[in-house]
Amino acid sequence: MHNYIIFGKYIFMEKLITFSINDLAKITNHRSGEIKFGEKMLTIPKDTDPIAFLKSCDAKFVLFGIPEDIGVRANFGRPGAASAWDSAIKSIANIQHNRFSKGNQIIVLGQLDVSQEMKEVENLDFNDVDDRSKLSQLVVKIDKEVSHIICKIVQSGKIPIVIGGGHNNAYGNIKGSALAKGKAINAINFDAHSDFRILEGRHSGNGFSYAFEEGFLKKYFIFGLHENYTSKSVLDIIKKIEDRVRYNTYDSVNIRKEKDFNQEMVNALEFIKNDSYGIEIDLDAIPNIASSAMTLSGFSIEELRQFVTYFAKNKNATYLHICEGAPDLGEEKNNHLIGKLIGYLVTDFIKAATSDKI
Repeated sequence: MHNYIIFGKYIFMEKLITFSINDLAKITNHRSGEIKFGEKMLTIPKDTDPIAFLKSCDAKFVLFGIPEDIGVRANFGRPGAASAWDSAIKSIANIQHNRFSKGNQIIVLGQLDVSQEMKEVENLDFNDVDDRSKLSQLVVKIDKEVSHIICKIVQSGKIPIVIGGGHNNAYGNIKGSALAKGKAINAINFDAHSDFRILEGRHSGNGFSYAFEEGFLKKYFIFGLHENYTSKSVLDIIKKIEDRVRYNTYDSVNIRKEKDFNQEMVNALEFIKNDSYGIEIDLDAIPNIASSAMTLSGFSIEELRQFVTYFAKNKNATYLHICEGAPDLGEEKNNHLIGKLIGYLVTDFIKAATSDKI
């Protein structure tokens, strides 16, 4: 189902599948004596201009899903990240609405329609040069849609919470936010990898380097790089531009204990806080989380939740992006757990972003 919504001179969000009140009801497990997020979250009413609705309603946060793994495939990764949105929205709908966290702070916008693109990649082989070029072209197509939608959400004064998808979508988040703000933004990325690789055609490993090169990303901090999985060439590039791109490594913080986790958060915030910034979370930084590049060593879920809470508190926090989780790659019996983890991160973000600002 496509939604063609005329907006000024533009057809707005034609690639958006809006989430309806009925969709919410279907995934909410109603229980007497309880109120769930699914009963309180807002959706765009039928035949309503989404932008006018976003601007006029009090809810501050907009949930948006990108169910694709094309950028991951283009980066030689294992597909599966397309399944995270479905798992996450089911979990979020069943969080308890109470004094700590309220469902009516959220508008569920819906998901990007990538069905055609996902069909096109089914038989493409990333080891084939021509096929990889086709994968990159599809990522560029998705980039345009993501940046357009994010731009409109930010322009209407709301904070996007984006659930991916691959980390290629960082580019669209950064570009869309920068266009809405009229200037380049900063980003902090909780990740085992830099995603600052060479400009060799778009994929999930170079969203930040493309955004930087094209002038949408001003300052960039990578939090918790894994020393074993960062190439010499990327480290050399970063060294030359350390006034704008900095990092710390997981190994220096949690293994050798040369740096303190909390102090590192303070330092990173100091680096990015003077401009609007995006918070990027790659779930492959957490051990044993089903993702395209799973790890056995990394920060804990508690540390990740503290990280999201800390960076959401600042008034310049512009969006949250949670990506690379792949429930389809997990154990069948427990594939709801990634959705549950995303639910925790979303509510941590909202609680911190609505508390007193730092």
